[in-house]
Amino acid sequence: MNNSALTVTRTAHASGATVLTVAGELDHHTASELTDTLRHTPFGPRTPVVIDLSELSYCDSTGITVLIRAYNQANETGSRLFLAGLRPDLAHVFGIVGLDQVFTFRPTVQEALAGLAS
Repeated sequence: MNNSALTVTRTAHASGATVLTVAGELDHHTASELTDTLRHTPFGPRTPVVIDLSELSYCDSTGITVLIRAYNQANETGSRLFLAGLRPDLAHVFGIVGLDQVFTFRPTVQEALAGLAS
């Protein structure tokens, strides 16, 4: 009954970072798409990951759990992880549940990539 869709595109950046662009609704029905992509994404000290959420229209608790798993994977492997482009309404939800204290957010992918140099 739910026709929500999610697309995840993985791009290698010249800096060595992997950029994952997430578009659509990240929920119980679609979370496996991002989970599968993350499973095949290299994480490590020389391979930071930027998750571009600028095209994310909705995220439920299942989606948040997938993002927390990405955070844990980054920590376990010594990788840097940035979430970029989070819309204000979703940023508000992340703040309510305290994830603004966990994740590193950047307004844009370009700013996240620039943050890798620091």
